[in-house]
Amino acid sequence: MTTESSTSSTTGAVKGIYYALAAFMLWGFLPLYWKTLQSFSAGIILANRIIWSAIFVFFLLKKRKQMETVKSVIRDKKQLFRVFLSAVVISGNWFVYIWAVNANHVIEASMGYYINPLIVILMGMLILKEKLNLMEGAAIILAFAGVLFITWQYGQVPWISLFLATSFSLYGLCKKMVQVDSLVALGLETLILTPIALIYLAVNFKTFMATLQTVSWVTVALLILSGVLTALPLLWFAQAAKLVTMSILGFSQYLSPSISLLLGIFLFKEPFSTTHAISFALIWTGLLIFSLAQTRKMHQLKKQPPAQSV
Repeated sequence: MTTESSTSSTTGAVKGIYYALAAFMLWGFLPLYWKTLQSFSAGIILANRIIWSAIFVFFLLKKRKQMETVKSVIRDKKQLFRVFLSAVVISGNWFVYIWAVNANHVIEASMGYYINPLIVILMGMLILKEKLNLMEGAAIILAFAGVLFITWQYGQVPWISLFLATSFSLYGLCKKMVQVDSLVALGLETLILTPIALIYLAVNFKTFMATLQTVSWVTVALLILSGVLTALPLLWFAQAAKLVTMSILGFSQYLSPSISLLLGIFLFKEPFSTTHAISFALIWTGLLIFSLAQTRKMHQLKKQPPAQSV
């Protein structure tokens, strides 16, 4: 490798890290954003998020000359149905997350995104018949021990955490089946959901207008900008995925729930008991084992000789 190509590769990796940090930090600080909009119901925030996302994303798609790709996916009924499924799943995820934040369940929501990678492994085993190694199995057992512990102590299943983790994992599974550019997928998902969002706003028109009259123009602007805030981290994440290794991307993903957890404890003053500490400790230990397992897998793949061409 020449010095020039080595420098270029290093520059690309550094750029990728910046993109990853920007995406996950923005996702981590989202609770602050949704809190500014809590004058509106979660349904109204979600409807606006969908509509303004669709407008912003389609402006970007036109600028990037990707409309033909959009049309080709629309023409493929099988692909379009898969996009429809992913749209339904992600809208449920968005709704519960917004509701959880504004109902003071930020800590429980952050738990959901911690256990998400382990739910992905479990789904791979149950749906795709993938085999788990010993470390991955131990990681899942520890994470679910954490969930069971908090359920046993409080006598209540942390359904917000489980719903967010499961829905986001299912969304990832749908995206794998669709296999189109992330921006194109988001454009189609929001396009599919926009008629439902418009109907919801029409049904709740009086409530929506009454709330609009009580909030400042800054709050209205933030409601509109929710579309930009939905698309930007997704674009940054897509750029990061092209430039950095999966191990860096994997470790970076824990930044988002960590920021949300700290916000929940120190800024929003949500209760964080000894039970929470033990439960999170079990989940974090599971994640550490999972991360080590993934790192080991990647090292083994690198050591394998390239396949010989016939």
